[in-house]
Parts: sequence; structure tokens; C-alpha cells
Amino acid sequence: MTRLTPLPEAGVCVIVAAYNAQATIGRAVRSALRQQGVSEVYVIDDASDDETIATAAACDDGGGRLVILRQPSNQGPAAARNLALSLTTADWVCVLDADDYFLPGRIARLLADAGEADLVADELIRTRETSPATITHLSTPAGDPRRIDFEAFVSGNVSREGRPRQELGFIKPLTRTAFLRRHGLVYDERLRLGEDYEFYARALARGARMVLSPPRGYVAVERAGSLSGRHSEEDLRRLRDCDQGLAALRPLSAGERQALRRHAASVDSRLQWRLMINAVKARDVVAALRTFTSWKVGSYLVARLAEQAWLRSVGRLGAKSGTARPTSPRPAAPRLNQTIAK
Repeated sequence: MTRLTPLPEAGVCVIVAAYNAQATIGRAVRSALRQQGVSEVYVIDDASDDETIATAAACDDGGGRLVILRQPSNQGPAAARNLALSLTTADWVCVLDADDYFLPGRIARLLADAGEADLVADELIRTRETSPATITHLSTPAGDPRRIDFEAFVSGNVSREGRPRQELGFIKPLTRTAFLRRHGLVYDERLRLGEDYEFYARALARGARMVLSPPRGYVAVERAGSLSGRHSEEDLRRLRDCDQGLAALRPLSAGERQALRRHAASVDSRLQWRLMINAVKARDVVAALRTFTSWKVGSYLVARLAEQAWLRSVGRLGAKSGTARPTSPRPAAPRLNQTIAK
């Protein structure tokens, strides 16, 4: 679909990168079109082989704001978002994952929070696709937006064992288009994992002002089999190594350098665990030993191996006694014969 006439006022552009999202794209698009202040909604179909495009098109409200484009081949969310960034005429841009949706009034609340910020985000409202209740409204929580600088953002993306995934890289801020164009910022298309983290961190390193508000109405839906849960060892390598590029953007403080090292070590731990699984499957002792790349990674691997040994021993005892295996006191690490989700 193409827009025939320009909109009289620039506002907010919502970018939805979609791949085989027929089941959820309609909800996402409708929630974006209902937002006050949204002047454009770009759906970039990443070469889906289902009815994603037709489903999105059926949500058009006739206001000339919905634009649907199709990539010639599957290139990943970064490339899809860059296409929309190159075309938008809006003052602000905002990403909406095809699985997720906005509650009414989310964009207006964020604009009210923005002030002089270049990026204004809100904490996510998390729900499961299988939940019996659907979130339809939000009572705005008390609390003012707080400033997030480069060090705080990178530190906020370090995974912590035994805690729900709440890394700041999952947030979906409104971003001033003028700032992005002034600094030539686009998504790194080599990344299919953590592309949001790298993009926001690079903006902050370039001097962007970010504020983070309490939940304003972005609902992140956890779905079995979502793309965010499937990635390769190469995806993890590229995410880990992108911290080297961030470190080279400008001179960093000691705290900023330490935050980048901690983030890289966190990602490397996940990567080396995947490689450890492969080595165990292949009975390759040398490859298994190579995964101990640092003491931090080594301690992570030892902890995961110990947990696996405990779970297996308890499982054997339960099988002998006919009792159920007790629940682990923290989220269990994936079994050695399973893949690891993001």
C-alpha cells in the first residue's frame, strides 16, 4: 500500500517488522493506529510465507497512515526497520514488535514525558499469549521519568541468574528522528539478536538523552516459538563483539568500560554454554575445555554443569522411588540436549 498524499503534520511513526506474523500482526497494527499522535504506521514484511501482509492490510482504517512494504528476501528486523527509517517524515519513530501491542494512550503518555529527551521509553508490561485475561487498559503508575545514561543502559542489559529477563535492551522508546539523522544512526544489519541494544547504546554514546518512565502501555507478549527465542551461536558472537565497536566510539569512563566488559562476559557465557552443549554431544573434550574463556565464563559454566548434574541425579532418584522431581529453586538451565532460548 502507498500513501497518496502527505500528512499535514509530522508526528510519530510506528515501525512494525514482521515475519510470519499472521496470528498477531492485526492486533499490533490496530493498537498503533488507535494511538493519538501516530501519523505513520510502517509494516515491513520480511519475506513472510503466510498471510501477514493481507492480515495487516485488513486493519487499514482509511486514514492514509498505514504503509505496507515487503522485503525481497528475509533480511532480519534491523534491515526492515532501516527501510522504514529511510522513508519516514515523522518527528519521532517507535518500534512495535509484531507479537506485541500498545494500550490506548501509550504514545500520548510518552510524549508528555519526553521533555528535552531524545529517547523516551517506558517499562514493559509483560504477559503470556496463553494468559486467560487480556490487558485492555492502564492506570498510569505514579513516578517520574528517570534519566538513563550510557553506563546505566549497558549495565541494565547484563543478565542476572534467577531473575526474570528485564534488560533495558527490550524497551521500545520513542526516538527523535532529527537526532538519528544528525548522527547518521541506523540499525546494524549484521545483528539478528540484540540489534535494539546496540542501536540504543550507540545513540547514548553519541550524546542522546534518554528517560525511562514507569509502564505507559507497551504490552510485551511472550509466545512459544517467537523469533526472539531462536538464535544461533553466530548471533551470540556478533552481539558479544558489538561491545568492542561501542567501546571505540569515544573515550569512555572507567565505569562505562567496566559495564561493557560485564555485558560482553554475560553474552559470552551464553555463547560458551551453547558451545559446551555442542562439544558434549560430539564427545569433544578439547572443544569443551576451550569454552572456559575467562574465570567469569568458567564460573558460569561450572554452575550450569553442577545444576544439570543435580537435576539428573534428582530425576533418577525420583524415577526409582516413583515420586515427582522437585521444582528447582530457580529457573532451571536448559538440558544439555536442548537449545537455549534468548
